[in-house]
Amino acid sequence: MKQRKIRILIAKPGLDGHDRGAKVIAKFLQESGYEVIYTGLHQTPEQIVNAAVQEAVDAVGISVLSGSHNYVFTEVMRLMAEKGLGDVVVFGGGTIPEDDIPELKAAGVKALFRPGTPLEEVLRFMKENVG
Repeated sequence: MKQRKIRILIAKPGLDGHDRGAKVIAKFLQESGYEVIYTGLHQTPEQIVNAAVQEAVDAVGISVLSGSHNYVFTEVMRLMAEKGLGDVVVFGGGTIPEDDIPELKAAGVKALFRPGTPLEEVLRFMKENVG
């Protein structure tokens, strides 16, 4: 029986149009054997969670460079809980101040990768936490 690929949604919320990091992560994970769905730019938390439901993903990665990370992550976590997606791993990246990371992790975000994180570290996280 063929094992199904792990499905990962990569999302780019808000008005920030800088999606190079999200695309690099999406391509890297795809080349590493994961099935990746990229939502494109300007997604709302509702759109991100609805896409996670529709695509039956195992993980959601969110890229935030606009400074709206506290709102975006906590709202995505709230909506995912409402939709019964507590088993879906949420991770993210972007320009997130070190001081904000503990609060986001307390909200349920499993990992946050800041600029300069080696891609191998992201892959190690995926293997250890998603499959």
